[in-house]
Amino acid sequence: MKAISHREASGIEGLQYEESADLNPGTGEVKIRLMAAGINHRDLFLMAGRTASDAPFFLGSDGTGIVEAVGSLVSSAAVGDEVIIHPCIGWEKTDEVPPVPAILGGPSNGTLAQYVIVPAANVFPKPAYLSWEEAGVLPLSALTAYRALFTKGQLRRGEHVLIPGIGGGVATFAMLMALAAGATVSVTSRSKTKQQAAVEQGASFALDSHSDWRSSLGQQAVDLILDSIGPATFGQYFEVIKPNGRIVTFGASSGDEITIPIRALFFSQISIIGTSMGSREEFAAMLAFVEQHQLRPVIDRMYKLPQIKKAFERMNRGEQYGNIGISMAEGPHVPS
Repeated sequence: MKAISHREASGIEGLQYEESADLNPGTGEVKIRLMAAGINHRDLFLMAGRTASDAPFFLGSDGTGIVEAVGSLVSSAAVGDEVIIHPCIGWEKTDEVPPVPAILGGPSNGTLAQYVIVPAANVFPKPAYLSWEEAGVLPLSALTAYRALFTKGQLRRGEHVLIPGIGGGVATFAMLMALAAGATVSVTSRSKTKQQAAVEQGASFALDSHSDWRSSLGQQAVDLILDSIGPATFGQYFEVIKPNGRIVTFGASSGDEITIPIRALFFSQISIIGTSMGSREEFAAMLAFVEQHQLRPVIDRMYKLPQIKKAFERMNRGEQYGNIGISMAEGPHVPS
């Protein structure tokens, strides 16, 4: 089968489009012929930390396709089923958080390939109303957004959510989900184009990342902030959040170390909550939510498997609005 491996060099330059051995599913596993997949910032982080001495593996945590074969003791899936993959391996119960979630596509082989083998417990019926491309980019971003908003953020109808750094897959999913749940949504971005796109999709306020958020929002303080940025924006959160508000953090694109104004934290009784990925229970709940509201991913651009470097270069430059997808179908490539 054709697959994308990462080997011999750190970063995007280590990606290689190559022929790989085709494997069969073992006990409790299924083999999926992938129709589409998605890429995530997690893939960039994994590539950045690798060296020439590290063993090669296939990236990719998102994917959807058709069951090609099933291993022994599998009764939950059958050959021909159209499925979508839950990317967190072995995390069943929402409250039983593993020390480090095992995620498809590092260290196990992932979905940037024509086929992937996963535990049968990690496949769910593909939402019928979604295209292959839409379903392919759904799993990791939508799951992360769902857990951040509802499990950890405890979002309630009528609350005001702030999503800094709109444009990435998790952020755009979070905006769509919060709007569907009856919340008011505000976003920030350095890009006027991304600000305008968010307003067109229902955001009430779209702020410049470098502006005075407090002045822009006026009396519209926020109940919940979804943070994926870290130190570059964290200080501003305490200027716009209501007393008893929640900050849910799931990323650190600007660095790992933050400074917290401790009096602003305890006088206003603000909660800072960490989250990452999500359980099998939450994946099922997320799928039910998106189907109930007929939500569709915002797809920035689709690429073919051999174009993987172009796809990651676009993500690395921060140019995308929504999810970047990879199609396994034959056909013309995306223009440069």
